[in-house]
Amino acid sequence: MSSSELTAKPVVDAERAGSVRIEQVTHQYGRGGEAFTAVGPVDLAVPAGEFLVLVGASGCGKSTLLRLIAGFEQPTHGSVRVSGAEPRPGVSAGVVFQTPRLFPWRTVRGNVDLALRYAGVGRAQWPERRAELLARVGLEGTERRRVWEISGGQQQRVAIARALAAENPLLLLDEPFAALDALTRERLQEDVRQVTERTGRTAVFVTHSAEEAVFLGSRIVVLTKSPGTVAPDLPISLPRGDVDAEELRNSPEFAELRAQVSHAVKAAAAACTPYTPSGKGFDP
Repeated sequence: MSSSELTAKPVVDAERAGSVRIEQVTHQYGRGGEAFTAVGPVDLAVPAGEFLVLVGASGCGKSTLLRLIAGFEQPTHGSVRVSGAEPRPGVSAGVVFQTPRLFPWRTVRGNVDLALRYAGVGRAQWPERRAELLARVGLEGTERRRVWEISGGQQQRVAIARALAAENPLLLLDEPFAALDALTRERLQEDVRQVTERTGRTAVFVTHSAEEAVFLGSRIVVLTKSPGTVAPDLPISLPRGDVDAEELRNSPEFAELRAQVSHAVKAAAAACTPYTPSGKGFDP
């Protein structure tokens, strides 16, 4: 990864479906002397089809920035544009939270059907679309099971299926695997990586983990300690096509990038001068 690659700004068609543009955004909580600046100022451009990972220490504003992109909150200053327009909650993007937030009295089918209903999909199309979504996240045969009858990892898969139901060009994920065991987390990381590759959706993913960031991201933005601002903005040169996940995780290039991102996160949290990696590609 050359110095020019590290400093180059992505070229973004601000009107293209799935693109995100954040301009001079600052977000505060409270008023007057009680005001607390959580984020900003932040300038960030995310091209359509990119998998951007926001990583940083606790309290650096990662989730706040994601909520601003989702339209759940409005910036105190600056502007956020998704696909060339102001974000609309539940419309501009599919969102997956840290916990699945499913309706426990509904079956898997009922939870997905509700998402299809809100997405405006005609009822006659539900069976086909539901089967497609559940197959995409590896949940074939679970339609009639209640939420409490499936594992935590399966519940999060249902949440991902719901987020994909509307076929929004943008998918937002806020530490969706944080509460899962290591094996389930790795499997779901692979699923999300594959789904976004196949569908071409833009993704913005929040995590604390340098390893998760390197595995998932085509680009990683490290945020400083609060108020969160962009520290390193790193393109990731690892392959995103047909590559064995285990081989990728065990490669020297992956280990080097993981160490570099981990160092950058620690430096940003300590408000030090961020470490600038020299990264290498991966040859499967």
